Amino acid sequence: MRTEKHIQATIGPQLPEMPRIDLLLLLASCALLGLGLVMVASASMHRIADNPFYYVQRHLIAIAIGVFCALLVSRIPVKNWEKAGTTLYFFGLLLLVLVLVPGLGREANGATRWIPLGPFNLQSSEFMKLFMVVYIAGYLVRRQLEVTNSVWGFAKPMLLLVLASVLVMLQPDFGTTAVLLATALGMLFLGGVPIWQFGILLAAAGSTLVGLVLVSPYRLQRVTAFLDPWADVQNSGYQLAQALIAFGRGEWLGVGLGNGIQKQFYLPEAHTDFLMAVVGEEFGLVGTLTVTLLFGVIVWRAFDIGARAERMNRRFASYVALGFGLWIGLQAFINIGVNVGLLPTKGLTLPLMSYGGNSLIVICIVIAMLLRIDFELRADAQGTAGGSQ
Repeated sequence: MRTEKHIQATIGPQLPEMPRIDLLLLLASCALLGLGLVMVASASMHRIADNPFYYVQRHLIAIAIGVFCALLVSRIPVKNWEKAGTTLYFFGLLLLVLVLVPGLGREANGATRWIPLGPFNLQSSEFMKLFMVVYIAGYLVRRQLEVTNSVWGFAKPMLLLVLASVLVMLQPDFGTTAVLLATALGMLFLGGVPIWQFGILLAAAGSTLVGLVLVSPYRLQRVTAFLDPWADVQNSGYQLAQALIAFGRGEWLGVGLGNGIQKQFYLPEAHTDFLMAVVGEEFGLVGTLTVTLLFGVIVWRAFDIGARAERMNRRFASYVALGFGLWIGLQAFINIGVNVGLLPTKGLTLPLMSYGGNSLIVICIVIAMLLRIDFELRADAQGTAGGSQ
């Protein structure tokens, strides 16, 4: 009988086990991506009679591009993102400026948010959210002492954040501005900004957002409609009223996939901003809670990855993971809150699910970066060379 030594001598030295990836994060993301495709198909196939698969085909193309970009990003070491943070921020600013150039930016529904690139429209504000998280994470690593000990160290990134927010508001895009500000403020708080400074800035940001609502008639109308959508159900309260009717029809288990009525020209933007209402009508409370749970899993895994990176002294990776967790959690919360009447109506996509190529591509990149951070942490923990390549 051959001994273990003989077998080992025959096959050579044993290679170290390759680190695994966060399967929970990957599975939850794929589940939302797949469910989103199904729901976009259900919500949009009636919209164009001569081509019912128009939105489905475009959504599939966006998924394919997003997955391709995710595969490329998964091969990029995290340290490369840290080096490129400042460059990416100013590149994002350039894109925001180009949108506002007359004749270059594309206008739709009263907003100028896209740069036409042949068959693809680039929405620069979506990429700015990604670049801002990477930039602030790098800044918190480089200027940790300044951020925690001086007002100027805290003020510098805020000036750049305000500049980006102003450019986004000029499009105008109030929802993206809110997510951008909230995510950045959350990262600065987690980065060690003194409570009193953070409190002052939070109050200033809140006052600014309230002011933007008060000086804009259409934003103020949305807020008042949110407080009582049934007061003007045929005008300002129409969207929210139709969404609430959809959730009411769904009850516990829903009316069944494809059997929803509200999406058939009653509920505006059913395949984008109000996709969750279609989920609620066709899959009921169970479907709504399932989607919410899947987002909870993604946010939990992002925060867990961030906490592990902090324990391993990978501070840039930690801040990036925490920033992504805040971003996805906030955007999902706002979208679902708008759908159920918890928040005023605002145009924000549901991450990984809603129709919208730019949002889908960027979120796929975000998930890939989280998986890459997790991979490097596991590689470092196992002592393999994968984390440093």
